[in-house]
Amino acid sequence: MPRKVRRIRTPVRRERAEQYILISLLSFGFSVGATRLFLELTGFPQIGNSELHISHVLWGGLALFVAALLPLIFANRWVYILGAAFAGIGVGLFIDEVGKFVTQSYDYFFPPAAPIIYGFFLMTVFIYLLVRKPRPKNPRTELYHALDSLEEILDHDLEPAERAALEDRLTLVVNNSENPSYSLLATHLLEFIETEHQIVAEESNSFWDRSESRLREISARWITINRLKAIVVGLLLALGITAFLKLGRLLLPFPNQDYLASVVEEMILIGRIASPAGLQWFVIRIALEGAAGGLLIVSSILLLINREKSGYRLGMLGLILDLTTVNLLIFYFDQFATILTASIQFLALILLIVYRNRTANEGIR
Repeated sequence: MPRKVRRIRTPVRRERAEQYILISLLSFGFSVGATRLFLELTGFPQIGNSELHISHVLWGGLALFVAALLPLIFANRWVYILGAAFAGIGVGLFIDEVGKFVTQSYDYFFPPAAPIIYGFFLMTVFIYLLVRKPRPKNPRTELYHALDSLEEILDHDLEPAERAALEDRLTLVVNNSENPSYSLLATHLLEFIETEHQIVAEESNSFWDRSESRLREISARWITINRLKAIVVGLLLALGITAFLKLGRLLLPFPNQDYLASVVEEMILIGRIASPAGLQWFVIRIALEGAAGGLLIVSSILLLINREKSGYRLGMLGLILDLTTVNLLIFYFDQFATILTASIQFLALILLIVYRNRTANEGIR
């Protein structure tokens, strides 16, 4: 009689999951941006006739269906990369038309549509950051990943570095597992991998590998800590000054005393401000945009005078405020006109984190 055991349903995070999420994230952002740009440049053409209209949400649904089918049909690891790309493109094409699905008038230009799309993008970024966060190793997870890596052997694609990582995983299972069946399986797999007849592929030297290696060489040679600091300070200062210039143009009486009134009037005419509450949100948007700009300016000054810790904190606070709150309001009132600014803010955030990590590694306070 087989011994009864309790089934384990605890999920195991897939190896390289963060890479697949990143591919979906980039595909999603490219899909929305490219679609909006194409429609704007071509005057929003429609595919169909007097009776039919083939909306691009259908192409998004098709891409999502392909993304769902690929891992159900094929077992190869490259399928996850392809599926992630199709998933990102499909979601982008689908959610780009969210304005039509939340209004009875089927309004593609519904003002809250842009904040909804941007908010969904931010949610995906948050998921990526959660998945990217390293987790403690345990024998069950490592054995899952080891079994998944055996695919490389079947495809004659197991490189020396991958073989070493696979051996480390199996060794961890053998030495740390409290389940004897895990240890036994890992032991036999180790014996199989270490056999002299095992085929090991040469280290790959693809275009992407060469490009990544070259980029790292250029970064190490040319982007020194001082140059990186100059780039970060310049970006923070430029973003802060831009926000203050927009604020000044709205509030200062020169050069045009009626500019703020004309902006509000235009917002009312196009339906962005339809009630006193809408006007209040517009005022909140102006105030928060100015506050975030002030934080970025102060942050750049602190970094410039080597107050690294305070400058980093204020810079992070200003960029996060911009990316998570201010941009949601700007996307409502200005729609997709702020895509470029949001992209620069994301770049500044990444470079600020990289700068902080490099200064920490080099012991700079």
